[in-house]
Amino acid sequence: MDRLNHVMIGFSVLLIVWVLGSVRRAHIRVEYSVSWLAAALVLLVVLEWSAAQRWLAAALGVKDPPLAMLLIAGAVFLAVLYRLSLILSRLKDLNIATMQRVAILEFRLASIERDALEKNQNRQ
Repeated sequence: MDRLNHVMIGFSVLLIVWVLGSVRRAHIRVEYSVSWLAAALVLLVVLEWSAAQRWLAAALGVKDPPLAMLLIAGAVFLAVLYRLSLILSRLKDLNIATMQRVAILEFRLASIERDALEKNQNRQ
């Protein structure tokens, strides 16, 4: 199980480096990267703190602390994914509302232009 602990530590470090690199290259916004960084840092700290691992394993009823960490890491990352899904859904709804407003404005602009054209033709 020690190997699993090392793999998860490597995964946490890799995730931190990957997210920071993505923020640096502007592939991800800072407010969305905070969830990933916090989850990876908490996982890394708990993985390095063996007393916390044993306590969490006992609290979950799991014999091996690294397996408990894997279970907790999965739950934390699912929570982060759920949070980001909520944000994505809200942004999609806002995008639809914005597209509808633009369509209404285009319709109004076209009617104003049509009215102005008719007035010009009536004057002539």
